[in-house]
Amino acid sequence: MDHFEYRDRTLFCEDVPVPELAEKYGTPLYVYSQATLLHHLKEVQTAFAEAKPVICYSVKANGNLSLCRLMGQHGSGFDVTSQGEFQRALKAGPAGAKIVFAGVGKTDAEIEFALKNGVFLFDVESEQELLAIGAVAQKLGVKANVALRVNPDLPPKTHVKTDTSVKGVKFGLDIETIIDVAKSVVGHPGLAVVGLHMHLGSPILKAEPYRQGCEKGVALIRAFRAQGHNIQYLNMGGGFGINYRKDEAKPASAFAEVILPAVRETGCQLILEPGRFIVGNAAILLSRVVFTKSTGGKHYVIQDAAMNDLIRPTLYGSLHRIWPVHPAAGVPVRPDVNGDPDDPNPFRAMPNCFNQDVVGPVCESGDYLAKDRPLPALTRGDLLAVFSAGAYGMTMASNYNSRVRAAEVLVTGRTHRLIRRRETFADLVACEEDCLT
Repeated sequence: MDHFEYRDRTLFCEDVPVPELAEKYGTPLYVYSQATLLHHLKEVQTAFAEAKPVICYSVKANGNLSLCRLMGQHGSGFDVTSQGEFQRALKAGPAGAKIVFAGVGKTDAEIEFALKNGVFLFDVESEQELLAIGAVAQKLGVKANVALRVNPDLPPKTHVKTDTSVKGVKFGLDIETIIDVAKSVVGHPGLAVVGLHMHLGSPILKAEPYRQGCEKGVALIRAFRAQGHNIQYLNMGGGFGINYRKDEAKPASAFAEVILPAVRETGCQLILEPGRFIVGNAAILLSRVVFTKSTGGKHYVIQDAAMNDLIRPTLYGSLHRIWPVHPAAGVPVRPDVNGDPDDPNPFRAMPNCFNQDVVGPVCESGDYLAKDRPLPALTRGDLLAVFSAGAYGMTMASNYNSRVRAAEVLVTGRTHRLIRRRETFADLVACEEDCLT
């Protein structure tokens, strides 16, 4: 569900015509819908309300301070994976917001920073990390609350680069050894093992993997408690899929149906770390056509958004719906696409459309947003919308080819405001100028 729709052949974000945003803020431009963000946060809160969950918005999905502040204002804590993300959460969130610190490579300095700044829980990924947290906590004279992250060794569920619970990935403690690791720190003066963490990857479009994971999790919690650990939290991470294509994603209630029984059985406080589910469908990347070109039997739309603005298609082969902001008469007002996640090319032929590659200005053959995509004829200056761009879009953007990163705007009803200004050349060289000799 999102608040982007066409009215009289013009795309609107909530009640703002998208061309108005392009005129005021320029392109490329990330456009966020506040109503969509809050709708999806509320959906998670409602679906899991029985468990009174601790919901920690995943900052890595999109760490814009204004968006994080919005999450905090509506009852969310934060899931972070670095000191930088931790500092974002502290700056954006309300005082006392719960912050869970995940990630496989926490340094001693990051651990110390987190302990000094009220970290709620560490998600621990390895035995060495567990001991390092304990040592830093002892040095500070405190006890660190930790949840052991298990790799439950489930079958593949999503893209190989984002599937985190199959054997052979860097994440979590092996399910065969995690009980021994937990036993080795019973009574440790710097550690309190208070939870089990299990993040299965993202995006996951079926509830069954969560049911399988919960079954294994319940058994592990029993084993930890038998060792003497006071297990209070079951952290099932995030990873709920979204509608990149059409309607392939499950509602939050479908995941709640298989997770809540484990919460009832264990009596644990549930922690969730959604990111993509909240912000993914809440934004478009707005771009403007620079040139069109036909060569070698191919047709190209060259527009001003590039792989440095949205790297997901190049990095993961991901599919984003792309459509003109002003579809011409005789052209459908939206692309014809099926929601089958196993279809490598779900976009169907449409009237007055032909296959085109949507590419950017970056000097790489891999700089594309779509390949062989049915689109209407486009001309220089036309606006394009890349949908479902809110998660892992701006947060993974770079300055490759010395391109300035895009601006971001937040739309609320009929109003809109800048939440990140467009970078300048001065920003690009600010860390280098003082080092010139």
